[in-house]
Amino acid sequence: MSVGWGQDCTATDGTPGVELWDVCYSIENTESLNLYDNQLTGEIPPEIGNLTNLGYLSLWNNQLGCKTFDYTDWECLEYCDGSNGCSGGIPPEIGNLTNLTDLYLYNNQLTGEISPEIGNLTNLTELKLYNNQLTGEIPPEIGNLTNLYSLELDRNQLSGSIPPEIGNLTNLTKLYLYHNQLSGEIPPEVCDLMESNNLDMDDILTGNNLINTCD
Repeated sequence: MSVGWGQDCTATDGTPGVELWDVCYSIENTESLNLYDNQLTGEIPPEIGNLTNLGYLSLWNNQLGCKTFDYTDWECLEYCDGSNGCSGGIPPEIGNLTNLTDLYLYNNQLTGEISPEIGNLTNLTELKLYNNQLTGEIPPEIGNLTNLYSLELDRNQLSGSIPPEIGNLTNLTKLYLYHNQLSGEIPPEVCDLMESNNLDMDDILTGNNLINTCD
């Protein structure tokens, strides 16, 4: 199902709508869009950003592609699962989505660096960017996300050292950094976190060039 999007229409509740994948969604009243495992193909239409009160978006397990998401108008979004074939970078505008609690962009073809603006998303509880082609260093601003219990950046091409600010994430139950190009010593703040939260050191060390100074 790939045709039928971007057209003005009238939703079933009588309000102005936008047509996405042959369905007319109310621009004002659509708060949830759950289209996972729906055999959707083609690109994610930019008009999805017209749903100004969208709080939940799941497009998981389709065959969609996109250059980048346009997060500019999605300030209400609380949950985003866009695991398809998306490429391009994560734009700094993602930092505007301060209501987000869950951001899943894993299993894509995302490139470039993780924007430091991601540190604005202080309501996040889960951040999953694994299995992409992300490069550069892990931004220290990620240490602002003190509500995180899952940080999964594994299977990318991230380099540099682990920022000590990750030690601020005292609620973590998952810290996956394996199979990147990380190097240098593990900061003592992260050592303390790994010990206090009973996290597996192999989830950091495997496939990197890190020096384990935590013993």
